[in-house]
Amino acid sequence: MNEGPEWFAPKRYGYGAGLPIAWQGWAFTAGLIVLIMLAALLIRFSLIAYLSVVISLALLFTIIAARTTRGGWRWRWGDRD
Repeated sequence: MNEGPEWFAPKRYGYGAGLPIAWQGWAFTAGLIVLIMLAALLIRFSLIAYLSVVISLALLFTIIAARTTRGGWRWRWGDRD
C-alpha cells in the first residue's frame, strides 16, 4: 500500500488519518495551526484572501496526510480489519 514515511495512524473507523504517530506528523500539524493563525491576520484586509490561504493549506495538509498515513487511506470497520 503506502511505501513512504508513516507520520499518521489510520482511523479505526471510517476513512482518513488519525493522530500523528511520528514527530514529523506532530510538527506538520503544529505548522498548519500556526499558518492558519497567521493567515487570520488577512481577514482585516480581505476575507477572500484568508479563505484562499486556509483552503490551500487544508488541501495541502490532506494530500500529505493521505500519503503519509500508515496503510494508506481506506474505509475501516474497527477490529474487523
